[in-house]
Amino acid sequence: MTRRQSLAAIALVAALAGTPALVAAAGVQALYREHCGACHGESRLGGIGPALLPENLERLRKADAVKVIREGRVATQMPAFGDKLNADEAQQLAEWIYSKVSPAPVWGEAEIRNSQVVDAQAAAQPARPGLGLKGADPLNLFIVVETGDHHVSILDGDRLERVHRFPSRYALHGGPKFSPDGRFVYFASRDGWITKYDLYNLVVVAEIRAGLNTRNAAVSGDGKWVMVGNYLPHSLVLLDAKDLSLVKVIPTLDAAGARTSRVSAVYDAAPRKSFIAALKDVPEVWEISYDPDAEPVAEGLVHDYQYKEGHFKPGMFTPRRTLLQDHLDDFFFTQSYLEILGSSRSTPKGQVIFLDGRKKIADLDLPGMPHLGSGITWKWTDPAGRERTVMASPNLNEGLVTVIDLGSYQNVRQIRTLGPGFFMRSHENSRYAFTDSMMSPQHKNTLQVIDKQSLEVVAEIKAQAGQTLAHVEFTRDGRYALASLWEMDGALLVIDAQTLKEVKRIPASKPVGKYNVWNKISRSEGTSH
Repeated sequence: MTRRQSLAAIALVAALAGTPALVAAAGVQALYREHCGACHGESRLGGIGPALLPENLERLRKADAVKVIREGRVATQMPAFGDKLNADEAQQLAEWIYSKVSPAPVWGEAEIRNSQVVDAQAAAQPARPGLGLKGADPLNLFIVVETGDHHVSILDGDRLERVHRFPSRYALHGGPKFSPDGRFVYFASRDGWITKYDLYNLVVVAEIRAGLNTRNAAVSGDGKWVMVGNYLPHSLVLLDAKDLSLVKVIPTLDAAGARTSRVSAVYDAAPRKSFIAALKDVPEVWEISYDPDAEPVAEGLVHDYQYKEGHFKPGMFTPRRTLLQDHLDDFFFTQSYLEILGSSRSTPKGQVIFLDGRKKIADLDLPGMPHLGSGITWKWTDPAGRERTVMASPNLNEGLVTVIDLGSYQNVRQIRTLGPGFFMRSHENSRYAFTDSMMSPQHKNTLQVIDKQSLEVVAEIKAQAGQTLAHVEFTRDGRYALASLWEMDGALLVIDAQTLKEVKRIPASKPVGKYNVWNKISRSEGTSH
């Protein structure tokens, strides 16, 4: 055999040896495209669902990933595939999503800046409500996110009629944020696009892609800044609210600089002039001040705080860390914004974190999986006649609502419901709080109404069996409550908040959320902040 023939034979043997691996890779990729790509993206970079990459799956063991594939995941849109995939196929998919994507996805400052689009004509529109609103009160508008066909509707909260509808980015996050005066609304899509929309003139002002897989965005209390929390890349992105131009990218590294993390959530704490961000993969909470007079932030060893002898950074836009024992997947502000109440998927105990002292000050007895991000507060008179502020949270894993006294952080009541729920809503002018059981296959069509003084379920509102009824939002005056019939050919149910009777329906395509401008910008006690 000649040298040339020998080399050809070696190449053939190598090719044949590699064939099973190539076939297996092609097979698992086909499985992924068929069952996963529509939600998680063809390149695993995320879409409706999160990115499926090793760096995003650090807290999920591979065996647990197989279980999620087969059985679905509570409190998410992840369905069970056990009836479509056998155990071996689920294992193959788990191995696939824990493998690295090559080339590695990159989305840094250059990519963010190059994605910015500004409509100069839209940006020059006058600062007064235009004719397109048809005389509607701009502070009593509802912004309705319809994911069925990726549109947003704008409703007149007085006439309870749609005044405008426009196409949105793919897979909007359910919670848009507003400028302090209510003129602008900012949307974040799961694939990283941030959109600034002028509600007075019904036009898109600017857009920018701040990440590849985005968790949510927040608008500063002074209306000057937008902060974006990303799953991919692991970062917080600061934008100028005027035109969404990039100001700063903040990598979400732990205190040691050794590990990066996804962002669980970022919210505005307006009274503190800061953003609060929780990290999903590192047990830290960050406070990022947008106050020009913020105290410098110390990093590393400090000899003397009074005389600033040590390593200090400017206080504005520099994270101030609170180090914890447990991760935070979700959190809720107290009305004073001095504390946050946090919970984690990995522990049944919640925690109270004192932001000024940067430490945990109390544990919370939170069975199941509370959804604190959907918590609400109200004034409650206890049996001794003392008025107390309480917080109530639905539960993603159990049929109950936990009511907590925000003075003592002790549970006041565990209210049994028909099944696990996702949302709660009320209004300061209403005696009722509404909660759903949308995580329950049998009772997802039912809203339950809780009397805020007796802390008892006093009524039920039902859709047809098999339908999903969820996410209530009140009109500005609290007279009506709007609920989402969560179907592709769904609707907004308008409910009289006193009689609890349905008064009309407004057709909508899977209206996953609706948000009243006034209730949001006034930080109404009946809505999540």
